[in-house]
Amino acid sequence: MKDQFAQVLKPKMDADSFAKLEAIKNDHLHAFVADAIELGKPDSVKVCSDDPADIEYVRQKSIELGEETKLNLEGQTIHFDGYNDQGRDPANTKYLLPEGVDLGAKLNSVGRDGGLAEVRGIMDGSMAGRQAYVRFFCLGPVDSVFSISAVQVTDSAYVCHSEDLLYRSGYEQFKRIGDSSEFFKVIHTSGRVAEDMTSIDVDKRRIYIDISDDLVYSANTQYAGNTVGFKKLSIRLAIRKADREGWLAEHMFLMGVNGPSDRVTYFAGAFPSGCGKTSTAMLPGETIIGDDLAYFRVIDGEVRGVNVESGIFGIVRDVNTKDDPVIYDILTNPGEVVFSNILTKDGNPYWDGMGQELPTDGQNHSGQWTKGATDAAGGEIPASHWNARFAVSMKSLENTDPRADDPAGVPVGGIIYGGRDSDTAVPVQQSFDWVHGIVTMGASLESETTATIIGQAGVRKFDLMSLMQFIAIPIGKYLQNNLDFIKEAKTSPAVFATNYFLKDEAGQYLNGKLDKGIWIKWMELRVHGEAEAIESPTGMIPKCEDLTRLFKQHQDVDYTCDDYVKQFTIRIPENLAKIDRVEKIYREIADTPEIVFEALKIQRQRLAKLQSEKGDYVSPLDL
Repeated sequence: MKDQFAQVLKPKMDADSFAKLEAIKNDHLHAFVADAIELGKPDSVKVCSDDPADIEYVRQKSIELGEETKLNLEGQTIHFDGYNDQGRDPANTKYLLPEGVDLGAKLNSVGRDGGLAEVRGIMDGSMAGRQAYVRFFCLGPVDSVFSISAVQVTDSAYVCHSEDLLYRSGYEQFKRIGDSSEFFKVIHTSGRVAEDMTSIDVDKRRIYIDISDDLVYSANTQYAGNTVGFKKLSIRLAIRKADREGWLAEHMFLMGVNGPSDRVTYFAGAFPSGCGKTSTAMLPGETIIGDDLAYFRVIDGEVRGVNVESGIFGIVRDVNTKDDPVIYDILTNPGEVVFSNILTKDGNPYWDGMGQELPTDGQNHSGQWTKGATDAAGGEIPASHWNARFAVSMKSLENTDPRADDPAGVPVGGIIYGGRDSDTAVPVQQSFDWVHGIVTMGASLESETTATIIGQAGVRKFDLMSLMQFIAIPIGKYLQNNLDFIKEAKTSPAVFATNYFLKDEAGQYLNGKLDKGIWIKWMELRVHGEAEAIESPTGMIPKCEDLTRLFKQHQDVDYTCDDYVKQFTIRIPENLAKIDRVEKIYREIADTPEIVFEALKIQRQRLAKLQSEKGDYVSPLDL
């Protein structure tokens, strides 16, 4: 290690920590850690390797410091974020842009020089009085073409513990990259903390992403979505890296679907929050590789994907034995789980929608709570926060796919885009080809908001590829990358769209919660050409007889053609209105590829033709 770095680091570390850092022969790493320590000014620094003893150290430190509290079941703990620190902070999450770089008006950014001065001023001395931790992780399987090395310096043991559940250890991976500067970096500080160890200065919360240095700054926050820097923050850096190198980084799950004769077909899926993403990835009888982030490459002419992570940071609301039996079983039995912002009483965890009566008092994200309690604005405080979470390792799941850590990834047979849509799209359909799927399903993705989240239901929010918050390159460039991705592939994955939230005129859902299991079985057959389909203006839809057979075979349910007609009627006015909305958005994006408008135009023409022939609402039996 160079003397200039050793002089900063050696006084802060014991001999073991210094030796671990010195064993990684990388001046870029040493410079980053030294800078983070000079900036935050912690009292001491602990360097953690892949050693289980180091991982256990931070887990116990989090409990000792009061960042987490043990619950009754062995291995379970609870963490509370501050009352005003319960979710991602889009307003204060910004890209730091060098002079001359423009990501477009829809992406939140600030000039790099001014942004660095601001966030580093806020973080100056912010770790004083505490120990900092240097943690190494690998995004994607280790020792793989997909691997991205990542390092974080943080003063929160809770953040470290969460990362140990969510990511593969990466200390040995760092040794393999030599003196490369190609790694992701995060500096996080909780800032000043109250007696309950929650961040005080949330008005100075900043999450700034320095795209010039692959570096994330996170200050005055503890919520994992703002602090576990290798989740949604680093997906932004990965999108830029993928853009440079010719692969894709996406906000997608990866799962295995069991087909006939012990066949497994792998699917990726992009769903905005509240649209069934995790429940699809965790379907009973199928296998899961990951529920949130994925990298994709074309290898030897085949599209292959990996889970960026190795754990789940999931919303706990409505997890119950009926809808999410696998997760519920993990959360209600001994095993390592970190809950956040739920209700606890007498050492037991409770959350809304868990399928049992909740206590009328206890401790939650607001402190000591009783039913009917209100906040400063007069709003009723729920038992558990709507964004309450759990963190578990993939190794805790019985249904983890055996190829989840395969360095070569898994072959991707299909890609699914799903949103919350009460009146437009059919429950499941397949695109005519790759371009049609990317444009009319992925790039046109919308989702209706729910009252639980923002207080007003039914507002359609545009969210292309379920990635709108995280795109870190110009939108048109991102779209072109998706369109071009399969040029080197011998075959492209089939593209599908799902909609679990279609309603009838009375406002009743036309889909049961378990229907998604049948839609995905149909998709699996379609990938292999083993199910027929009917051509509609918006895509290929199932035949009634195939769905009837699949419902009976897999759920012992009598599915009727009356159900089929209600669900798969083509709603032409609503589909035309959607094209109008989407086209208007892309007309405002200067670099939108022309093929986007062409694909939307052709879809509009198909809809208009059917409308002129058969009216506004057309039964699938009349196609």
